[in-house]
Amino acid sequence: MTSIYLIRHAEAEGNLYRIAQGQYNSIITDRGWRQIRALEERFRDIHIDAVYSSDLYRTCATASAIYRPKGLPLHRDAGLREICVGDWEQKTWGQIAREDPEQLENFNHRLHLWHAEGAETPGQVLDRVLASVRRIAAENEGRTVAVFSHGCAIRLLLAYLQGYSLEDLGQTPHGDNTAVSLLEAEGDGMRVVFRDDNSHLRTPAFLAGEKVRKRANALEPGLWFAPLELPEQAALLAEGVSAVWQESGAAFDRDRLLADAAERTTLVGYLREEPVGLVQLGPETGWISLACVRADCRKRGFGVQLIGQSVRLTRPLGGEKLSIALERDSGARAFFTDYGFRPAGTAADGRVVLEKDISFDPEFLGK
Repeated sequence: MTSIYLIRHAEAEGNLYRIAQGQYNSIITDRGWRQIRALEERFRDIHIDAVYSSDLYRTCATASAIYRPKGLPLHRDAGLREICVGDWEQKTWGQIAREDPEQLENFNHRLHLWHAEGAETPGQVLDRVLASVRRIAAENEGRTVAVFSHGCAIRLLLAYLQGYSLEDLGQTPHGDNTAVSLLEAEGDGMRVVFRDDNSHLRTPAFLAGEKVRKRANALEPGLWFAPLELPEQAALLAEGVSAVWQESGAAFDRDRLLADAAERTTLVGYLREEPVGLVQLGPETGWISLACVRADCRKRGFGVQLIGQSVRLTRPLGGEKLSIALERDSGARAFFTDYGFRPAGTAADGRVVLEKDISFDPEFLGK
């Protein structure tokens, strides 16, 4: 008999920034790395003979919780990948909700009816994941292995093993990031011993590091983004930014604001059709020159989605870090620090420079 620990990846950028990841690579968040450390502690005294992972970055990084401390090689298997969501990949869930609300509803509640251009079907995902897990079980008869995969892929596999049809998938749980399930395989048979256990994320040690703040859940679409249109949206820009400048004690300069917006990439974040935030990049790659959320929309999980758009725009240009300069007493400093920005010196005008690493670790990139 083969024992298989089936584990979902830790929180990754797409989970936090409300962007559809699919088979697109994204790095692990700071919170995700705390989940990985908790997972390592959970498996400290559990014997594991082999570790397998999908070849996507976020699963390989999560698998390091087991293969590193136990001195094991990591076996990458593309068959364990997340569902390919086709044209949805790298779109925000807010954009998808706006463009294709019926299919988003199907994706969340009636997966058997879901379709997106260029995507896999749920049946295709189940077939490849099941084939990979059966092969891993056959290759490791009598051993204990850890297998790292993804939320939708794992849910499809567990539902099948527990006798649920695709039509009934909505009745089954959706495991948290790093949730652990245990399978037992013998011959052609495979059964679920337990599923979606996250007890390692409910320990005092882990909970002590949790921030009390709004985090979007998996079914909240979030924001969609579009380029700022000038001169039509000049008043929107001025209104959104003037309050932020006043809070920081800086003098509001409308002419400079409009000149920068004309030259730099500036996006408006919308909740449905209502503008709630702005983010601007430039003049250098990775520099956030403006980020603000409307006062009545703060503390609702929208600000971090501005960081997500900054990452999405910076990486294709070769940027490996985000930077922002803030007044020393800026109230925004705590927000950016919460999301991984660290002090990196002082700007020429005396403001504090914060930086966030958004680079990929070569160890976790597919080979």
